[in-house]
Amino acid sequence: MPTWTLHQGDALTVLPTLPSASVTATITDPPYNSGGTTNAQRTSDTARGKYVSGDARHELLDFDGDNRDQRGYTAWMSLVLAECYRITEAGGPLLVFTDFRQLPATSDALQAAGWTWRGIVPWHKPISRPMRGGFKRACEYILWATKGPVDAARNPVYLPGLFSASQPRGKGRVHITQKPDDLMAELVKVCVPAGTVLDPFTGSGATGIAALASGRSFTGIEQSAPIAGIARPRLAEAAAPEHAGPFPLDKIAT
Repeated sequence: MPTWTLHQGDALTVLPTLPSASVTATITDPPYNSGGTTNAQRTSDTARGKYVSGDARHELLDFDGDNRDQRGYTAWMSLVLAECYRITEAGGPLLVFTDFRQLPATSDALQAAGWTWRGIVPWHKPISRPMRGGFKRACEYILWATKGPVDAARNPVYLPGLFSASQPRGKGRVHITQKPDDLMAELVKVCVPAGTVLDPFTGSGATGIAALASGRSFTGIEQSAPIAGIARPRLAEAAAPEHAGPFPLDKIAT
């Protein structure tokens, strides 16, 4: 049976305590530290103010650590991803989410950390914000990298280079930047079967839920104690024995 661990604390404090080569893949959605086109917009607003529509009726928890400028973000992500590189075994993949503003910084950071950059996987969001006078912001990006050569012999999957999925809505949404369950269920396939997925920015646990549902184990880190409190019962539900094998992601308790 797959197992899971969720550490509550800052990623750069917890990651150095984890053993080297102890996971088989890193899949993570870090805070983007963007959300505004100017420094004032980026540093004066909360994460909720940047990423949630003004007319939203939900009261999902805010989170901090989302106000670094681009140089600070690049340096910080380099440190985080260097630890992830150490903790991931040889040949293991890295998937890291980003938006258009931080895509160059993220690609720099993962390479500075030692990863071999393999490509960009667009994530199309059918439900997204319109842009008056221009193009709808209907896409975010997943940067793919590996620790050394691609280890296709261990995991001979053929995965799409483009995904389309909408964020959870209504009661299914428990985090302001929550990723779609069906998207994460596809992405964890890049990890070898029965492997262990690391996510240093666990949030509501979408990565871990997808990993556990697929028979993979999960190691997560979440800085916010209240948000970690949301993730734990969701992860426990996904790891329950009655949910072994194919898991009904839409029935996960929130």
